[in-house]
Amino acid sequence: MRALLQLLERHKSGSGEGIYSVCSSHPLVIEAALAEAHRDGQRVLIEATSNQVNQFGGYTGMTPADFRAYVTEIAAHAVLPTDHVLLGGDHLGPNAWRAEPSAGAMAHAEQLVDSYVAAGFRKIHLDCSMSCADDPAALTDSVVAQRAARLCRAAERAWKAAGGDAPVYVIGTEVPAPGGAAEELGALAVTSPAAVTVTIDAHREAFTALGLGAAWTRTVALVVQPGVEFDHHKVIDYQPGKARELSRRIERESGLVYEAHSTDYQTAGALAALVHDHFAILKVGPGATFALREALWALVDIQIELDDEMTDSLKEVVLAAMQRDPRHWTPYYTNPVTADFDRQYSLSDRIRYYWNVPEVQRASVALLEDLGRRQIPLTLLSQYLPRQYAAVREGSLSSDPRSLVLDGIATVLRPYATACRPTAAITSHAARSA
Repeated sequence: MRALLQLLERHKSGSGEGIYSVCSSHPLVIEAALAEAHRDGQRVLIEATSNQVNQFGGYTGMTPADFRAYVTEIAAHAVLPTDHVLLGGDHLGPNAWRAEPSAGAMAHAEQLVDSYVAAGFRKIHLDCSMSCADDPAALTDSVVAQRAARLCRAAERAWKAAGGDAPVYVIGTEVPAPGGAAEELGALAVTSPAAVTVTIDAHREAFTALGLGAAWTRTVALVVQPGVEFDHHKVIDYQPGKARELSRRIERESGLVYEAHSTDYQTAGALAALVHDHFAILKVGPGATFALREALWALVDIQIELDDEMTDSLKEVVLAAMQRDPRHWTPYYTNPVTADFDRQYSLSDRIRYYWNVPEVQRASVALLEDLGRRQIPLTLLSQYLPRQYAAVREGSLSSDPRSLVLDGIATVLRPYATACRPTAAITSHAARSA
C-alpha cells in the first residue's frame, strides 16, 4: 500500500491526483480494469465487498484468499505486474449479519476483517454504520467509532501475524448504502463540516482508547456524502458549489482525503471535479456491471438477428435465474408494475448477483463462443454496439465478442482514469472558474 499512501500524499500536496476503485467480482469487469491499468501504466485498485466475499464465501462463494488468487490469475492473463494490483475490502463490518444481535454480528465482522488482512488485502474500509437486530434505528458516532476500532484491532493483529505492508484504513459514519439507493431519491443533503469534525474526533478517540495510535496514522480516508447517488432510474449529479465547505474542511487534516461512494453514472466532468475537491478515492461498482449487461444484451440481440430460431438466450437464462431466486432483488424492486422492467434496466443492477449462477455462466460462455465462430456483420455492430463499431472501423478494436464486451466496460472506467490524472483536475478547475 506504499504506492497508495504516496499517491494520497501527493494529492494532499496539491498534485490533483486520485485513484478509482473497482468494486466487482465479475471476471470480465476485473479483466477490463486490469487491461486499462496496463494500457495507462497505472496501478489498479480492486475491492471486494463483505456481501460478495467473506469467510463463509459470500454470494460469490469466495473467501478473501480465494478472491486474491482469482484476481492474481486474471492479472497474469492481463500481463499486469502483481505489485500493480492493490486489493481492498469494502464495507467490512456487520453488514452481512445485521439481522443478528450486535454481539454475534460484530464477532463475525472481526473474523471477516481478520480473513481479509490475512489474505493480503491492505486497504480496509471499516464500516460499522448499520444497525444490528438489537440496536436502535440510528447509531451514534461514538458507537460506530468504537465498533470500527474493534475491527481495526482485529486487522492489526492479523497484519502482524501475516507480515507485509501495513494496512491503511477508511472510516466514516455517513456511508451510502452499498449498490445505490433502494428508494426513489430527491435532493441529497451534503455532509456538513461539523459532522466531519464529530466523526474524525470520535474515531481518533476510539482508536486511542484501544492503543491503536499507529493505526490511526494510517487512516487515509473518510467516507462522506458529497451529494452524489443514484436510484433505479435517476442520477443525482455532483454539484461542486454545494460541497465547497465540505471540500475545504478536509484540507485541515494533514493525512486524510475523502472517499466518494456511489459515483457510478456521474459525468466525466463531475468525476474530475470530485477528485479536485479532495474526493481522491472514487468507487465504481454497479456502473461497471451495468455496462457489462448492456454489452451482453446487445450481443444477444445480434445473435437473435443471425439465428431467429435460437432458444434459451443468455437474457432468458438470466431472467429465469432471477425469478427462481428472487432474494437479491425483491427488497429493491418493490413496485409490481415496474418490477419486470427494473430487473433488467435498473441502475442498481441487481443482475450482478446472478452472473456466477452455473447456468448463467454456461450461457455467457456459449454466447461468446457462438458469436466468436461467426463474423459479426458491421451493420449489426453499428445497430447494437455503435461505440464499438466506431472503434472497429478505426482499427483500434477487434470485432470478436469478448473484446467488444471488455471495451463496453472500459468506456465506463476511462472517465475515472482521466479524472484521477492531475491534468484532468486542473482542466476541470479552470472550466469551473471561468
